[in-house]
Amino acid sequence: MSTSRLLDLNPALAISLKLAIGSLVLGTTMAVASAALADDQTVDERHVRIAVDVPYPPFEYRNADGELAGFEIDLGNELCRRAKLDCEWVVQGWDGIIPGLLARKYDAILSSMRITPAREKQVRFTEPYAMSPKVWVARAEHEISLDDPQSLDGLAVGIQRGTTQDNYVTERYSDSLDIRRYDTAEDVALDLESERIDLAFINYPVALDTLNIGDSDARFVQIGPRINSPESIFGRGNAIAVRPRDEALAESLNQALDSVYADGTFVELMEQYFDYDLRPDSRL
Repeated sequence: MSTSRLLDLNPALAISLKLAIGSLVLGTTMAVASAALADDQTVDERHVRIAVDVPYPPFEYRNADGELAGFEIDLGNELCRRAKLDCEWVVQGWDGIIPGLLARKYDAILSSMRITPAREKQVRFTEPYAMSPKVWVARAEHEISLDDPQSLDGLAVGIQRGTTQDNYVTERYSDSLDIRRYDTAEDVALDLESERIDLAFINYPVALDTLNIGDSDARFVQIGPRINSPESIFGRGNAIAVRPRDEALAESLNQALDSVYADGTFVELMEQYFDYDLRPDSRL
């Protein structure tokens, strides 16, 4: 008996067969659509959103026109050009910068983030590209010795919350200093200027830029040496952070970093903003 005759005699079978054919067609269509979407996602991987904590001069800030500018903005744009990435900058407060990355609000962090053991458990880092020291800063008229606990008694220190500076001061000075935490380094500097705190522990480049500690007539001075150790707190240097699974993106950025170091572009960019060497030991 022919198939068409069998279907005529069994309407229920005919309906079942039509449903099966429909499901097969729908499944094929969805598979094609999924493949197309996968292709789109592959193309879209070239669009990378980079998070940055602003303001943090001279690394990143807004210029007179309200546009993002600074050393890391210039460096990031050059890395994206060399890696053939279409990059978009996303401003994000430091407190939530790693959670935002893991929540896929953006794809990378290029904002003076130190490689530390604790952070390596959460994100994947590129190789380090810079090493900016930390310094203690106080008003010029204050006589403060970091080695004399009595001279620190009752003093308030400002630090940016969630940074390696925060970890260092909390671990070593919580018994002798009143620790006050701020959302941004700029807020720390403002409270030091307004005399609401007595000390600040911040990045050396930020101290130069916001508190003018290098000027002969500056109101503020550096206390003690620049600090970059121990590595257990301050890590191996500043690096770009991506999600743990984004190995390909990290590798593309590493290749771009190697390129800007190899042809001298990194040093050219660095010398536009700094009069000292930011390169980590691994890049010398």
